[in-house]
Amino acid sequence: MTTRDDCVALDGADPLAALREQFDLPPGTLYLDGNSLGVLPRATAPRVAQVVQQEWGAGLIGSWNHAGWMDLPQRVGDKIARLVGAGAGELVAADSTSVNLFKVLSASLAMQRTDAPRRKVIVSERSNFPTDLYIAESLAAEHGCELVLLDGDAITARLGNDVAVLMLTHVNYRTGRLHDMAALTRAAHDAGALTVWDLAHSAGAVPVDLTGAQADFAVGCGYKYLNGGPGAPAFVWVHPRHVDRFRQPLSGWIGHAAPFEFAPGYRPAAGIARYQCGTPSVIQLAALECGVDTLLAAEPHGGMSALRAKSLALTRLFAQLVEERCAGHGLTVTSPREDAMRGSQVCLTRSEGAYAIVQALIAHGVVGDFRAPDVLRFGFTPLYTGFADVWDAVEHLRQVLTAGTWREARFNQRAAVT
Repeated sequence: MTTRDDCVALDGADPLAALREQFDLPPGTLYLDGNSLGVLPRATAPRVAQVVQQEWGAGLIGSWNHAGWMDLPQRVGDKIARLVGAGAGELVAADSTSVNLFKVLSASLAMQRTDAPRRKVIVSERSNFPTDLYIAESLAAEHGCELVLLDGDAITARLGNDVAVLMLTHVNYRTGRLHDMAALTRAAHDAGALTVWDLAHSAGAVPVDLTGAQADFAVGCGYKYLNGGPGAPAFVWVHPRHVDRFRQPLSGWIGHAAPFEFAPGYRPAAGIARYQCGTPSVIQLAALECGVDTLLAAEPHGGMSALRAKSLALTRLFAQLVEERCAGHGLTVTSPREDAMRGSQVCLTRSEGAYAIVQALIAHGVVGDFRAPDVLRFGFTPLYTGFADVWDAVEHLRQVLTAGTWREARFNQRAAVT
């Protein structure tokens, strides 16, 4: 049986432990929800204040030139690229995940309509994140295509000569299951299909190699493991072999080859710049850059490989302790136990009271989240989560279950955000 002293010893030997000092963590809070919203970096508030008070307040419109505001999407994009196996100039930070998915899925369908007009199927996972499925459903109707939803294990067998695009989230938001990007991309290409990957639950959490996997398109968000703050800009990547073949459908002025020519006709910019649309969100991009920098600070310590090793150890420990210390309380660990198949989260299910248990845990200072109908979801961000935190979180869970406090009426009142 693992003890708390064992966990304290692991923290003492952790070469990444000092990275926790980059963040403002509320006292008494065990935060296991970085897969939904990352913690505030200490650098963010002064940087945002600088943008607001000096660059905007004193510099006014001149800061578009003097403070480099126009370069932020590319500058932040180049930093994110280092985390996902992309090259400089291949990725841009802009808009939201949903908007970026609309851009790249539209482009991929347009490419297939030109190259292989008989391909009219978009394949995705049944439990994919809903916004991805909603965007795909809308575009399927617009392009005369069919959206086919399958369980994860059935996807490869469905990649036939009618499939235009395979659209998947790299780490499943409900289970934490990690798809083999390289193998699935290869299978899609062998079948003549293109791939669109959503990295919302993997960028900054697990090593990603878009170039090595020969992926076609990718999107991801900035407010989860990238610590960019609520509503942070997302990002979009297109493989260089495709980037200039088609213009994306949201042909806004910032994606124009020369925005300040103010020409009435649209001429797309070269490369990934054409996947921008409207004016950059300067304050949000400045905050996102601070969040991305917290991950890049791990590079001298082994970078994403070191973060991944700690993440696996944290999630492995959590699942083990839940089974040891919470046995008999109806919890099931539903995330994969095999390291190679698990992202940086652990999901539990319980047939009764899952929402209320999460709320009771929050009252104990342990922040996770709930996904309907029965999922208790816990994310582990190795930048600021320690092994003793894991032990303490499971101890609070054991107390909530043993005492039955989750049955109290206050914990069963549904809030707007779960």
